[in-house]
Formats: sequence, C-alpha cells, structure tokens
Amino acid sequence: MEKFGTSFLDDLTKLRNFKSKRISSWDRTGKNYDWLHMKPHSTYTIAEIEGPGCIKHFYMIPFSLELFYYRKTILRIFWDGESQPSVEVPLGDFFGIGNCLPRYFTSLLLTVNPGDPNLGTQGINSYFPMPFRKSARIEIINESDIPFDCIWYHIDYQLYEEIDDVAYFHAQFRRESPTITKGEAEFSKNEPLWEGINDTGKDNYVFLDTEGNGQIVGVFFNVDNIAGKWWGEGDDMIFIDGEVWPPSFHGTGTEEIFGGGACPADEYAGPYTGFPLISNKNFSRKSSMYRWYIPDPIRFYKSIRMTIEHGHANNYENDYSSVVYWYQEEPHKNFPTFPSANERIPFLIPGEQEVAEKHMNMCIDFYKKAKTLQGEPQGSFPQKQCTIYILPKIGMVRDAFFQGKYDYALKELKELHDYVRQL
Repeated sequence: MEKFGTSFLDDLTKLRNFKSKRISSWDRTGKNYDWLHMKPHSTYTIAEIEGPGCIKHFYMIPFSLELFYYRKTILRIFWDGESQPSVEVPLGDFFGIGNCLPRYFTSLLLTVNPGDPNLGTQGINSYFPMPFRKSARIEIINESDIPFDCIWYHIDYQLYEEIDDVAYFHAQFRRESPTITKGEAEFSKNEPLWEGINDTGKDNYVFLDTEGNGQIVGVFFNVDNIAGKWWGEGDDMIFIDGEVWPPSFHGTGTEEIFGGGACPADEYAGPYTGFPLISNKNFSRKSSMYRWYIPDPIRFYKSIRMTIEHGHANNYENDYSSVVYWYQEEPHKNFPTFPSANERIPFLIPGEQEVAEKHMNMCIDFYKKAKTLQGEPQGSFPQKQCTIYILPKIGMVRDAFFQGKYDYALKELKELHDYVRQL
C-alpha cells in the first residue's frame, strides 16, 4: 500500500517552519492609491528583503500610455548584495509578453490574465521560486520619455531560519535584429527549405552563454517574421561544459522545442510548453513561445551555450529575442551590455513607425496638460474625461496599431490629439 505524502499536493498538509510575508504597493496613508507612479527615466526599488528567504509569487498590474512600456521598462533583481544583477530583463518579456503584444495564457511558471479592456491592463504572474541567503533587492526602471502611470504589485515570500544547498535564480534577455545570413545561406536567404549544412552551430542565435554550476529551467522566445513564409526550420543546439561538436542537445526544428505540431498556426498554452502568440496564420510577423524544463532541467557543471538556428543553417533574417531562466551557484558571469530602450522596442515597419511617433507626441502633450511630467500621481484632468473618452480612445489606437490597421490608428490619434490640445 502506498504511503501518504507521495503527491505534491500532500505537502500542503505539512506545517513547515517559515514566516509568510508580502511586500506590495499598498497606500501607506490608508487611502486607495495602491500603486507606484514612476517619473520618466527613473529607477525605483520596490523590494529590499533580508534573508534567508525565498520569493514564491511575483505579481503586477502595469498601466501606461506608452505603446512599448513592456520593453522600455526593465526588471532587475540582485541577490545577497551583489553589484551585478542576476535578473535583467524587459518587464513584459520576463512575464511572458513578447514584443509588447500580450496574450492571455496559463502555465506552471508564468501566467498572464486579462484586466479592463478599455485600460488594456493585464495581471502578470511569476511562480519561479527565488531563494536567497542574505538579501534580495528588486528594481524597476522606466526608460520612457513619459511617466509610467501605475504599477500595482505583490511580492509574496517566505523567511526561514536557514537555507542551504540551493542555487540562485537568474534570467537574461537577448536580442538580434535582424539575424544575419552568412556564406552560402545568403544565396537561399529567407527560403524555408534549402540544402545548406550547419555542422558547427557557430552562426546560430545565442539564447545564453554562461559559466558556472547550474541548470536551465526555461526559455521564452519571440520571433518577428519580417521575412515571410514559414520561419521555423531552425534546430536548437545546446553545448554543455565546453563541448564543440556535436552538442549534447540537437533538435529537429523550432516548433518541436515548444511542443507544437509541424508549423503551428493556432495559439496554444500548456503547463510546460506553449505558443501563446501567433499573430498571423500565414506565419508572418510576431510569434511568442515558451518551454519550461521542470521535469527535465538542463544541467551544466562548468558552462553552457544554448543556441538555435535562424532558419535551417541560419538562412533567415528576422527579429529574434529571448529570455532564459536558470539556477546556478554564485558568482555568475557578467551579462552582456543591456540594449538601450530604442534597441529593445519591437521592429517597426514604416506604417508602425508613423503611428508610434505620433502616439508619443500625443502622450507628451497629454502629460503637459495633465501636469504630470514631474511625477505627480494625480493629473489635472477630471477623471470623467479620462474614463469616458481619453483612455478608451487610446485603447482603440493601441489595438488598431497591434492589429496592423495603421490608417485607422492615425485617424483616431488625430481626433484624440485635437481633443487634448483644446483642453
């Protein structure tokens, strides 16, 4: 007969010795302004925790008029007083929102839930356990030219008498835009099938290149297929502990990593794998996908180089970006230089560039009118004007932009900008 306690849910019946704590954005005056308001180009420390402890749940509701706030806002986390962050990722990408285009999905480690459609808010959740021995510090950086209006947040954690034999949580963002074809691949550029050979992996897109003793537990990957046609013939290749060729992991195509059938054209999400974003059934433009290595973490003892081809034998030129999540012993290898805000925003075709520029000009005029560029949490506009007209109108512009309806977005922006000017 099986003993009690073999199910992971049985663990809830055990009264373990820890203290339950939360840091949140609650209004310390007792009023209902339970959010953080950030000035343009500002940094806020939202949590400083003395250990030993472990962050168990990290939750946010971000709200900003900035079209690209999910990329222009940075999340940084530091463990045990370190000077270099162990987590440095755009806010949206960390929580599974690629290229600033949210999709609602549920998985074991990340969840994105809907909010008010007029405001365009999402509830973003992380369930990665993040242990620390001495301290944890979490920073949010707003690199936009306009304020970040509201960020509601909860950081739920536990404190212990001691914590031993654990590795530290890390997450790193990378981007290559566009990926570059070289050699023979240039003669078959952006063709799904060709006879090229890749027997080194040296020109692959690099998810992660790090050193130390640890294990990879997840990857979130974004492709903006500006080249067109099916883009996903690239194989993943993971080189462990200094190996050259062949790698310990060699895949058979991009969608296979993320649990999909051949050339998926429909969005899906599961506990371990998902394609939560597929913007077009003809494979053009934006896709986002995840793979959690929960039952099968990828172990390394000295180093790991995690890569993927961009098209078979690297013959596709597209916009690739990613986040890798892993645990390792400290110290960790310094991260690459973090890209600037303009280097992080999504790839923009001419119609998108025009909408983005006019949208920012409208927002700057809006905040001048509202007298909030210096960071006052309450603007001068009556709430009724914002709720009934301005915010729904901005939501219509945002939706039209991400749906590729640029003429409609420009029309709505002109009406909105004229309205703001006359206030």
